[in-house]
Amino acid sequence: MITQVDQVMNFVKKHINKEVIISGKTVNQERWQYPLEAIREIVMNMIVHRDYRSASDSIVKIFDNRIEFYNPGRLPDEITVEDLLNNRYKSTPRNKLVAGIFKNLGMIEKYGSGIRRIISQFSEMGLPKPGFENQGIGFLVTAYGMKDVENVVEKLNGRQQKILSLIRATPNISAEELASVIGINKRNIQLNIKKLRDSGLIKRIGPDKGGRWVVIDNRK
Repeated sequence: MITQVDQVMNFVKKHINKEVIISGKTVNQERWQYPLEAIREIVMNMIVHRDYRSASDSIVKIFDNRIEFYNPGRLPDEITVEDLLNNRYKSTPRNKLVAGIFKNLGMIEKYGSGIRRIISQFSEMGLPKPGFENQGIGFLVTAYGMKDVENVVEKLNGRQQKILSLIRATPNISAEELASVIGINKRNIQLNIKKLRDSGLIKRIGPDKGGRWVVIDNRK
């Protein structure tokens, strides 16, 4: 059950997007389409609260702008979704042994605090609050992500990232100057610039001589 958390998280990360934020620093920042800690919390809740008597499967469906997590096992009759969202309930794990193992390993901080952390982490990223609802014999959580984040990190090689950093620092830098700093010929610089332009990461303002480059911030 513990390894299932990492297996599901690897599946999710394989099918969602992330962006690399070029800041000119030694290490570039990465931002995922969803808050990964919140997604991990949802996955752990699925494992801890699943109704293992049910023959139905736990299901994770990934769409362009949302992820649906379906788990056999509805909320207890005495707890409504409104109670869950407003923290007006006493957490009673369906599977106490499983919950105890996760808590002893430090994977669960405090019973009943997970939903608040999930909502808070989505809010910090400026994302809508996830949806929570009983559905059929189970419980469905719908996480909504950023629509405009592109998986650009795999598209860029080291030279292209260096070009972006140099252009950000010196917008009017020429191809000849880029070639000199990076240590490759002008033809290779032009090929890498074309790749960056085609990816929508840079654009040219003004003529080839006397103009300047603009790095496009795809976080907006």
